[in-house]
Amino acid sequence: MNQHSFRHIVVMGVSGSGKTTVGETLSPLVGLEYRDGDDMHPQSNIDKMAAGIPLNDADREPWLKQIGQWLADRPEGAMVGCSALKRQYRDLIREYCPSVVFVHVHGDFDVLYERMQHRPGHFMPASLLQSQFDTLEPLENDETGRVFDVTRPASDIAGDAAEWIKTGA
Repeated sequence: MNQHSFRHIVVMGVSGSGKTTVGETLSPLVGLEYRDGDDMHPQSNIDKMAAGIPLNDADREPWLKQIGQWLADRPEGAMVGCSALKRQYRDLIREYCPSVVFVHVHGDFDVLYERMQHRPGHFMPASLLQSQFDTLEPLENDETGRVFDVTRPASDIAGDAAEWIKTGA
């Protein structure tokens, strides 16, 4: 990696956007450990989502702090999948890890809803997808990140994201 490469990455997007698939594909391309942020949710959040109840900001705050701290605890770099839907959520992660950048995997509601209908064994029901789209605030101009179209194969997204991460531009 050169001095311009990004070392702390959040693969962000609404549920069903392919954060885990892209993150797991991207991880070896850039030599960074990947962790699925879903595994960091407290059980109370998982139970709430599994019951079809959207999380609120108070539910998300401890989870986002944990994600930011997990990244900050890895000075060599790391990558995590996390919805990071609102600017304030991304800002909270940045409080712990100021160097974090965002790979936003994004697509059309109908495409993602269809994917979620066929995703076995996940606690997040497709019925909550609209609440995620309602909450989503796109990356702002002063946030370091790029948007990648989820209709492309995960390997292509990961390849393009790796190039962006390695060059830092």
